[in-house]
This record gives sequence, structure tokens and C-alpha cells, in this order.
Amino acid sequence: MTGPASAAPRTLPPAPPAGRAAPAATSSGVRATARLVARTDGRGGTCLPVLESDGPLALRRTRGDADEARVVLVGAMSGPLGGDRFAVRADVEEGARLRLTSAAATIALPGQAGGDARYDLRIRVGDGARLGWLPEPLISARGSDLRVTTRVDVAPTATLVLREEQVLGRVGEEPGRLSGRLVLRVGARLVLDQEVACGPGAPAGWDGPAVLAGHRALGQLLVVRPSFAEHPPEARLLGETASLVPLAGPAVLVTALAPDGLRLRRVLDAALAELG
Repeated sequence: MTGPASAAPRTLPPAPPAGRAAPAATSSGVRATARLVARTDGRGGTCLPVLESDGPLALRRTRGDADEARVVLVGAMSGPLGGDRFAVRADVEEGARLRLTSAAATIALPGQAGGDARYDLRIRVGDGARLGWLPEPLISARGSDLRVTTRVDVAPTATLVLREEQVLGRVGEEPGRLSGRLVLRVGARLVLDQEVACGPGAPAGWDGPAVLAGHRALGQLLVVRPSFAEHPPEARLLGETASLVPLAGPAVLVTALAPDGLRLRRVLDAALAELG
């Protein structure tokens, strides 16, 4: 996800290059889908035969390692706003290595079109491939209504590190409504399908002691590694507001709460370091 606080105000997007359609901009919001494919180059490295930006979703390749390609998702407009429909499609083919990040935090805003905004992430990681999906936080601003769905299909021999961070409101601000669903399949097996909703209109108790307990930042770290199939990490607490739970497959899920985004990142970084 992307959409930095410093992104340009919402305007009609510029004319696209020849051969590329402009993102759909209607009275109900903007429709945009960014696509990328990572593939081995036959020389021990990773190439990007598909790197397709769309409207507010701009993909930029940066300097990577010898075997790993790196891509940054940059916000070309503010958003997502109410009524927007954004999507990212990432396919890491067999043996490829990719690290995908975002340039700055995403800020969900109400917008003039009204209604909810939706952000749909579809990720596939092939046999022997590796993906690090490490975006900056998502901030739910007052009056916004954003629904995020992340679906990940991972081959049994693939490696994945996926981080999600949500911050409820800017400093001194009440949050908007934020719903997130995370679905993981390893091979043909459904390993994880969970959903959380926070903010106005969410199910009662979302900010109570059984859920957020007054914290304003929540996050998840999902790690899939073939070695976990035989040697899964033990379930345990990571401090007072974080836990590590092995899933029914070669994967573990770290869930954490914190007073703010900075401290949340520290907890998740420490968990990732502990997992190696």
C-alpha cells in the first residue's frame, strides 16, 4: 500500500504513455491496478519483465542485491479516498527474489465521493522463490472508511516475510473505520484467514480490553519458511502486547499492539530478528 502524506492533492491523472490506458476516474472514485512480475534472469539474478504503474500507484525499481530485485511503491496522488478502488498484483515466479516496499505511509481519507475505499493486494510466490513485502504503515484518518484485503498464495518451498501495520488516527485525531482481511494459502492448503475491524461502525468492543485495550497501533508479521514445516518456532509472548503463534503449515504469525507506530515497528523488527 502507498500514499504518502506529502503526495500531491487529488487531481485528474496526466495522460498516460502511448499504449497504456488511463486509470478510471469516476464520480465514485478512482480505479487503479499496479502489476509486477519478478522472474529469474538465467544468470543468478532477478529481472522484472512486468512493472506496470497505474494512476496513483507508481512502481519504481531501485538498486538491489546480486540475486534480489527491489521495487518501491510510490503514491502519485493522495489517497485512497472514499470511493477509490486500488489493487496491486505481484507474481514472484519460481526461484526469483524480490523485496517490495513503499516510499511512505498510506493515509486513508474520507474524500468527496463518499462511501468506502478498497485496497486489494494479490500476491503469488512460486517454488523456491522469496518475497519480502514490507510497506510503511497505513494511517486511518478521521472520517475515512477503508477495507483492505491481502491474499497470498505461496508454494510449499517458497519463503515469505509480510508485514502489516495500522495506525488509528493521526496525532490527536479520532480514527476512521478500518477493516483488514489477511488470507494465506500454502500450496492448496488454507493456512490463515482472519479479519479485524476498528473504528466507528466496527463491532462493539474493538477498543476494549479483549482487542486493542486502548492502543492506537496494531500490526502483524507473517513469515513462511520451508524449514518451519519440521521445526516450527514455539508459541510464546513477545513482551506484554505481542505474541508469536505457529500456524498449521510452514508459517508463523506475530501479532502486536503498541501506543504508536514507532513502537509497533520496534516490536515487529525485534520479532523478525529473533526469527532470523
